[in-house]
This record gives sequence, C-alpha cells and structure tokens, in this order.
Amino acid sequence: MLMTAYYKSPIKMSCFLEGRLSPPQQWHLQIVELAIVWLRMAFPMLGFFVFLLLLVGGTIASNNDDSAFDKNYEITWGNDHVLSLNQGREIQLSLDSRSGSGFGSYLKYSSGFFHMRMKIPGNNSTAGVITTFYLTSKTSRHDELDFEFLGNAEGEAITLQTNVFVNGVGGREQRIHLWFDPTSHFHDYKLLWNPHQIVFFIDDTPIRVFNNYTNLGVPYPTQPMRIEATLWNGDWASPQKINWAYAPFRADYQGFDISGCSTQSSNVEECYKSNYWWNNRNYWELNPSQKQAYENVRKKYMNYDYCNDKPRFPFGLPKECNIQKYYKL
Repeated sequence: MLMTAYYKSPIKMSCFLEGRLSPPQQWHLQIVELAIVWLRMAFPMLGFFVFLLLLVGGTIASNNDDSAFDKNYEITWGNDHVLSLNQGREIQLSLDSRSGSGFGSYLKYSSGFFHMRMKIPGNNSTAGVITTFYLTSKTSRHDELDFEFLGNAEGEAITLQTNVFVNGVGGREQRIHLWFDPTSHFHDYKLLWNPHQIVFFIDDTPIRVFNNYTNLGVPYPTQPMRIEATLWNGDWASPQKINWAYAPFRADYQGFDISGCSTQSSNVEECYKSNYWWNNRNYWELNPSQKQAYENVRKKYMNYDYCNDKPRFPFGLPKECNIQKYYKL
C-alpha cells in the first residue's frame, strides 16, 4: 500500500527514509528521486522497481551506525561498572557509592559530526548524578565540548547543560529543560564541529550554536579531541547529595560509529578540507528551518545562558555574547 502510494504520488522517498540516512546519502537520494520521476513517466513499471531496490538499499544503509563498541571505543575507568549488551551494540555505565564508569574513543579528531544515542538514569531521584557525552583534548589548556545531564531531585525537571572550553577556559554554560523524558527512550545527542561552527543537536534539533569568530578575537576550539562518555558523582557541585538508596544508577549508550577526521596536532589543517562532508558549505551555518527550531528551543526551554548573566561578568560579557548570529533575547 505504501509503495503503491509513493508510485502514484509526488511524496519524496527521502521523506519516507528521513533520519535513516547520513547527509551524503540523503544528497545522493535526492538526485535519484529526480531520476525516478523521469523513469515513472518514461517506463512506469521500471520506476516502481527502482523504488523497491532503493528502499531496500536505504534500509540497509540505515544500519551503518550499528558499530560494535570495541571497534572505536575502550573502557577508560570503572571496568566492573560497565556492561556490554546486544553483542557490543549497547553499553551500560553504572554508578554506586564505590565508583562510576566511563569510556572513550581510541583516536582523537579535529573535525566531524559526532553523536551518541543515550538513555540517562531514570531513578526517582538522580540529584548529584552526572551523565555525559563530550569531546576533550585533555591537555593542560584543554578544549572541550560538553553534553552534561545534571540529575534532578524527585519531582523536578531534568536539566541538560552544555559548555564550551577553549584553551582551558570554560564558563560558557547554557542549560535547558527538555521537551521529552530522556530516561524513558534513547535520543541522539550530536556535535557538529568544523572550521565555521559548532552545533549541539538533540536528534535533529539544534540547541546551541558556537560560531567561529576568531577574526573578531573570540577563541575557537582547534585542538584534537577525544570522544568520551561518563557517569559520575558530581554532588560536590549540587545543592543536594546523592541518595545512594536509589543506586545503582545506570546510563545506556548506543551508536558507536564515528564520522570524524582523526589526526594528530601536526596535521590538523587536513581535517578542515571540503572532502569531509561536514566541512561542506551547507554545514557552515544553520539552514532556515534549523534556525527556526533553534530559536524555538531558546525561547521555550532555555533557563540559563551565560551571555545573560551580567553579574557574573562585572567587567563585561565574553566577546561572543555580543555577536549572537541567530537569536537575541
């Protein structure tokens, strides 16, 4: 029924497979769609069978993120608090009063479109429990891009904090309340990092943009960074201590494929070239629909932005705060 409907209507196959293909595959699919339109007019039945073949191919391509954990990652600490599930396609980190746990990529990267599917701890109270996915250079003056779930007291909303460190300087926190329950289902947390912008996504919704304004004196991350994920005790920074009666706390991770340019500091420039799809011009800034979605997140869900915290910066806000590209409060 569905395939017949497609054959008789102008609905695009890319809509049918939306979210299942990587951006380069989506671009190729759009070209194929034009070919199918011509085939449908010239050879109706042939066009139909081409659709069938591409549908099967698209389904196979959608599994390209089904990499096993140990292909790209290793456990970095808390080995006895890490559980491998589904033949290494899922990793569960746990935290109790003895230890937390974490893992990281074998390699460092200097550009890419990184992601991790996560389901965070869902106990009644996770105050003080920090669940993360981030990039870090781990140098004395490190660069870092953070997704951090801060945990919540019972009955309170869960907060997601993002942060950007450049040359060891952070303090660029933004916090949002989520429009979904991150404890009940997996969601895809993504980081686009190229020479033009850094974009934090939840699924396909941009929630933060940090543009490259080095020409205006704003520092921008350039150090090769490793991908890491951790579950740890952060109650030293929380108004409430962890209630260990709810332990162990568990966070689940999937999606261990990596779309990134691995490099050493000596050849970082290689990772800025356009042969990597995430460096192409259409990734230099948000498109109109992404800008609208981003503004909607800021209006409805953001509850803290360092750029609005003037008492915190008595000598003036950081330079980037005066150059917001898409949205001004």
